[in-house]
This record gives sequence, structure tokens and C-alpha cells, in this order.
Amino acid sequence: MKKNKLSSLADKPYLVWSILFIIAPLLMVAYYALTDKSGAFSLASVEQIPTYITTILLSVLYGVAATAICLVLGFPFAYIFSKAPQKYKNIVVLLVMLPMWMNFLIRTYSWMTILGDSGVINTILNVLGLKQLKLINNGAAVILGMVYNFLPYMILPIFSVLTKLDNSLIEAAQDLGSNKFEVIKNVIIPLSKPGILSGITMVFVPCVSTFYITQKLGGGQVVLIGDVIETQFQSANNYNLGAALSFVLMILIFICLGVMNYFGADENGDGGVII
Repeated sequence: MKKNKLSSLADKPYLVWSILFIIAPLLMVAYYALTDKSGAFSLASVEQIPTYITTILLSVLYGVAATAICLVLGFPFAYIFSKAPQKYKNIVVLLVMLPMWMNFLIRTYSWMTILGDSGVINTILNVLGLKQLKLINNGAAVILGMVYNFLPYMILPIFSVLTKLDNSLIEAAQDLGSNKFEVIKNVIIPLSKPGILSGITMVFVPCVSTFYITQKLGGGQVVLIGDVIETQFQSANNYNLGAALSFVLMILIFICLGVMNYFGADENGDGGVII
């Protein structure tokens, strides 16, 4: 009986935290989304959502593109790092995490100094007498910023799974005549699925909701759903529309989590996705 009471008390902090930082904010967003500026019930903000369908789809497209690039780059890096001697693995993790310790705004701003019209690359081109390139204020710069900022979130969960991979399975596949490509395709990738799914989730969610990267590297030429929400709350002071669009964004995120959880339901591993 006493043990049950202690268990019940141990759950209370988590319950309070959930109410204060998850349930209460969601209820507040729902309230603003379903009311007008006077506080009266209204679906006017919800009815405006179809106006932003193109922006929502563009956000998903950019999120998918950046996530795919992070996966293509991150998996080989994670695999190579996982093969490092045990004494160097902590150093490898430190090197991967090092950029994450730098302020997100500074990391993004640094690319402005590299890609800008008067940036490092174009300055070098000028010195060499070559034509300047338009490297910023476009979609490519936005995707580059997303990949640079969120690539570690793809590498780390995959690395975590690969370091625990049983090498005897790889050796067995090789003994049965599988070449390196077949080993990667039929053994390594399926067994690293939990880390891949976790990495996809951890990259896609911030990519689809970002606004600072698009503002600084897109220069207003690329407008995603995060930009619209930020504008409604900060500049237009239209909390009702901002809340309605925030709900759409949350639905997109929950769909992503649901899909990743569905595909990872039968998988076991430290990198798995759990809702």
C-alpha cells in the first residue's frame, strides 16, 4: 500500500509538468483558434486556412527535401563513425555535437557571411576575376541552412543504433556470399531502422516549422508556414489566425510522428520513435 502511494506521488511531477507545458498551451491555442478578437466563438480564422494551403505544402516539400539530404549525408557519416575504435567514439560524438552548442541564430547568421553578395565566396570570386553567384535569398540557401543546422539530429540516433549492431550478423552475411552493397542493403539498413526513423522525425519536425532560416537565408523569397505564424503573432497581432495555423502545423507534426511510430512499431532499439 505504501509502495503504491509512493508510486502515485512519483507520477505527480510529470502530471503537473504535462498540464502546465502541454495541455494548457494546447487549450490556449485552441481557444484563440476558435474565437475572434472579442473572445466570441468564431470559425473565421479556421476558414482562412485554405488560403495558406500552398504555403503548407511548400513547407512539407522543403522539410522532406532537407530531411532526405540529411539522411543521405548522415547515414554514411554515422556508419563510418560507428566503426571508429571504442576509445575515439566519445570524441566523435563530441565533434558531432559541437556545432549544436553554438547558438542557433549565430550558426544561421554565419552562412549569411559566407553566401552573401559580399560574403566569403563571392569575395574570392571577385579576387579571381570571376562572376559573382547568387547564393543567398533563394530556396537552395534555405535547404542548406536546414541541413547544416539539423544534420547532427540525423547522425546521432543512427550512430547510437549502429554502435550496438552485432558484427556477427554482418560476418554471417559475408560468409553466405553477400558483397558489401548487399550487406548494407539487407543487414545494416534494416537493423538501423529505429535510428533512421528517429532521425527523420528529429529533422523533419524543426525543418517544417522553422522561420528564422527562411528569413535570413531566404530573404523573404521563401515563405513557409512558420514564417506566416510568426508574422501573425509578432507583426499582424492576429493571434486567432496564428493559433489556427499553429494547429495545422501541430497536426502535420503529429501525422509525422504517427507515421514514424507505425513503421517503427515492430522495431527495438535506442533510436526508436515512441509516442
